[in-house]
Formats: sequence, C-alpha cells, structure tokens
Amino acid sequence: MSPTALDDDIERHLVHLKVDRRLAANTLTMYRDAFVRLQAFIGDAPVPLREVQTHHVRRWAARLNAQGLAPRTIAIQLSAWRGLYRWLGRDALVPLNPVEGVRAPKSAKPLPKALPVDQAMLLADAAQAEEGDDAPHGNPLLAARDQCIVELLYGCGLRVGELIGLDVRAGGETTGWVDAEDGSAHVFGKGSKRRIVPVGGPALVALATWLEARAQLAAAGEPALFVSRQGTRLTASQVRSRLKAQAIRAGLPTHVHPHMLRHSFATHLLQSSGDLRAVQELLGHANISTTQVYTRLDFGHLSKVYDAAHPRAKRRG
Repeated sequence: MSPTALDDDIERHLVHLKVDRRLAANTLTMYRDAFVRLQAFIGDAPVPLREVQTHHVRRWAARLNAQGLAPRTIAIQLSAWRGLYRWLGRDALVPLNPVEGVRAPKSAKPLPKALPVDQAMLLADAAQAEEGDDAPHGNPLLAARDQCIVELLYGCGLRVGELIGLDVRAGGETTGWVDAEDGSAHVFGKGSKRRIVPVGGPALVALATWLEARAQLAAAGEPALFVSRQGTRLTASQVRSRLKAQAIRAGLPTHVHPHMLRHSFATHLLQSSGDLRAVQELLGHANISTTQVYTRLDFGHLSKVYDAAHPRAKRRG
C-alpha cells in the first residue's frame, strides 16, 4: 500500500463526504489528512480499522499532543475520525464508535492584553488635545465625546455594552447612568446585574465637557449618554472604530479595543492595590476565578522587575 493510499472504508467515506455531504475541497483535504494520520496510527498498532477501541484513540490523541499539535488541530482530527466511525456504525460495520467521549486537550486561554500605564495616559491625553477647533477629524464635539469614552472605559473598567447602555439620567430598566454629584457610575452589566463603580476626577471633567457638547448633537428625546453624528445612541461597533482611530492618532504601537481598556483598568489597579476581591467587585465578575487571570498579568510585571533588579535573577556578562 503506498503512503497516500487509504483503507477502502475511508475512501468510501470520503466519497460520501464529497457527494452526499458536498463538503468544500479544502475541508475534504483536511479530512483526508486526518485519515492519513489515523491510518498511520492503525498501522503502528497494528489493529484493523473496524476493530479500533477507545483506548487506542486516547493513546493516539496523546501522541498528537506530544507531537506539538495545537488543541484545535487535535479537535479537528478527532472530529474527522468520529464522523468516520459514526458513518460506519450506520451500516453496522462497527459495534461502537471508539472516538465518542475522547476530547482534545483544552486550549490555553491567552492572557488579556493590557496597555502600559503611559500608553493609557497617552490615549486619553491625545483625545483631550483634539478638542480644539483644529481637531484632526474636524469635529471638536466628537472629540469631547471620544475623550469621555476613553476616560470611562479605562477609569471605570466598563464593558463596551455597559458604556453604550448609559443614559443621561436614571430611569431606564436596562440602562445605567453616571451620578456626577457623588462620582459614581451605575451600570447594567452581564446577567442583568447592576453595580456601582467610582468615577475618577478626569472622567468627571471629561463628562461635563461632553454633556455641554452633547446638547448640540443629540436628537430630541434621545436618552443615551453617548450619541453618534445622527444624534442616536452610539453602537458598540462605532465605539470600537473610534477607539481604533484614536489609538492610531495617538501613535500607539498596538490595536486598541474597548476590552483592552477594561483589562488595563484591572491590571493597573491590581498592581497598585493587590486587592483581588476589590477588582472583582469593580469588574462585576460573579466568580473570583474570572478575575484571577489578572494575577497572572501582575506576576508578569513582577517577573520583569525581578529579572531587572535581583542579582540572582539571571546571569550577567
């Protein structure tokens, strides 16, 4: 049997995928590659295709992991194998599906990306600098709005949905508001849960400036705190677009999105206070395990300090 020749059962299954399921050519190629791996494992065992057992599949999945395949790639392999045995089972050619119950290893969750403190400050300062009549985008009203958005996202750790859900005043059942008098934001978050977060001085100044400008943009009767050029409630995609453009104008070396400012808020607060429980409450996390990811970010910061300062941290030339 040549290296590219496949078992008759597999070849018939590929025909089924092409003719009956009408899978795309790229998908068929991906499936064939998965079956080539399967057949190689079967040959090493050795065991007939129709006699493969679950313990075989578990061992092969472990070998794929040891070979350095990404968890998502292993999941695709297993999915292809599972479909093959499910198809054979319909014709009673196998007594059971040996791939059922076998799962790929979990993908490691990437650490949230946070801006360094100086870049977060630069982003807010850049927005403030654009409020004059010579604003690069030609509209000082929008510049005032954008600065207020940055200040609330970074200063309060709001989700973008919570931000655009803010109204000018209290009253909406599914919206929040900012109480400038006591310096607090009442937000309507995930799971229909409300929470109160403090609003810092720069954000309150930016809010007052924006409220003056908002009167010239908002449509009559519009309750939303943040409105678009058309005078209606700003959308999440519009916030993302404005923030991206603002970061480019500020000269930041990375793509900035609303959740990055939330991550920055949490990371910088934890680095300064060390109070994980307080950060959990401010972010509105129901489970502290969700917040604990920021301790990993904080450890990264500590590692850099250690490497730079401790005489036993690393060899020096």
